[in-house]
Amino acid sequence: MKQTKSITGQDFREMFACATAWLEKCASDVDALNVFPVPDGDTGTNMMLTLNSSMEEAYRAPDNSSSAIAQAIAKGALMGARGNSGVILSQILRGLAQGVAGKESLTGADFASALQEASIMAYKGLSNPVEGTILTVTKDTAAAVRKLVEEGEHDLTEVFEVAVQAANESVANTPALLPILKESGVVDAGGQGLYTILEGALHYLRGEAEQIRFRKPQMIASSVPLTGRPPEMIAADEVPFGYCTEFMLKGEKLDTEKISSRLEKKGESLIVVGDESTARVHIHTLDPGNVIHIATGLGTVHQVSIRNMDEQHRDFLEMQKDKAPAVDMAIVAVVTGDGLAEVFTSLGVTAIVPGGQTMNPSTGDILQAVESVASDKVIILPNNKNIVLTAEQVHTLTEKDIEIVATETIPQGVAALLALDYEADLETNAKIMRQAIPLVNTVEVTRAVRSTQINNIKIKRKQAIGLLDGELAAVGNNPTEVLHETLSKLDVSGKEIVTIYFGADTDQAEAERASIILRTEYPQLQVEVVRGGQPHYNYIVSIE
Repeated sequence: MKQTKSITGQDFREMFACATAWLEKCASDVDALNVFPVPDGDTGTNMMLTLNSSMEEAYRAPDNSSSAIAQAIAKGALMGARGNSGVILSQILRGLAQGVAGKESLTGADFASALQEASIMAYKGLSNPVEGTILTVTKDTAAAVRKLVEEGEHDLTEVFEVAVQAANESVANTPALLPILKESGVVDAGGQGLYTILEGALHYLRGEAEQIRFRKPQMIASSVPLTGRPPEMIAADEVPFGYCTEFMLKGEKLDTEKISSRLEKKGESLIVVGDESTARVHIHTLDPGNVIHIATGLGTVHQVSIRNMDEQHRDFLEMQKDKAPAVDMAIVAVVTGDGLAEVFTSLGVTAIVPGGQTMNPSTGDILQAVESVASDKVIILPNNKNIVLTAEQVHTLTEKDIEIVATETIPQGVAALLALDYEADLETNAKIMRQAIPLVNTVEVTRAVRSTQINNIKIKRKQAIGLLDGELAAVGNNPTEVLHETLSKLDVSGKEIVTIYFGADTDQAEAERASIILRTEYPQLQVEVVRGGQPHYNYIVSIE
């Protein structure tokens, strides 16, 4: 085995570059480890994009000491953090940076100490840390390398050997600590991602950076018997055109031919023009969320415009116009789907950050929106449980007065906006908006991306599944039937209004039929149908 007593800052940077490339090879496989078989299992993609942001910053570091490179990596991770997994990874990298502060080079003992700091920082970053996740894998790995160093072993390659082995064993054991993993037939996705990063770093230390170009990381099998079936890997479905989608893509060494190749089967009327730093993209597609998701892997996305090329129904928006007078504060909301974006704009949202399921925006994306609004008082609505942590990172990055109202669904975001008191101050509004969140129930209907079993309910790939406030409630072959079955699980006494937001893949006539059935079953309820245009989810329904 190659011996490595220490590495320079340049080596430290290249080691992380190798780790990033190694993770990129299996990001989709890590995505597939999502517990719920809904199309928002993007842990691997989020971690990869977070690391990509880290490396961009690392190559701009002011000097080549290990300390400076680590600080740059941590800064890049914070700004580029996407989703819960990306935010936690950014906390791990921040802890590593603190652990090597002031170090010109990095030894095995330095790494062991830094990894301990990383584990502490990761746990501090969550208000309710859960074992059986990436947190446990980080903690177990830190304990293993600390023990090795205490026994007198300081060789960096040997320390990483032990770290990779410990991470492997910890990931394999995650289903024993988290029952939902065991039942779903998967190990923890974030833990698998961290293991892959450590393994990629080890390949670099072994001098195997060139050899692994034609290899792919292996997924870790559970060390305990699993209740559910292992995940099935599926290819993304191709979609026809339907929405005029335009955006600016920025980055380094952009290749317009490569961009065209990645997007040409995702729609019609594709135009890609630009140079190595900036490209303009135009495409007609039925699934704009998927196009934006692909684009985020090629560079940073700006100036997004998504327009429906069919006649739009605006009755709902007209009804809401009088509810949004001008206020001395700005509201930033994360929304995907042009119909939903119009709904939120009509309710007083100042800036929309495109994103949601499968396309989590980064901390930098949300920060950019916050800085772009005129007001120094800003309320942020994440509208997705996987974006709340990302939004919370903005606090430390701006001098503006920020309030995060932790909405986890689109209906919660709408309810929070309708609760606004336009004569109240920022803190009071944040308080009353938070109080509105539990007053609304959310039903979401989508298609399962793999076969699995949740709460003793067997699910086949591509079946329609209904979630009631985030919990699996119904499974079937028809999304509209699943919608009705899911709603039947909710006590609607005391409820008054049901709003059905139908997605890009759902015909309006079908959504209207669903509303007619609901009005027949629940004559006491007022049922509204609104075109949301959201990708992946046939229906998002608000019950209040």
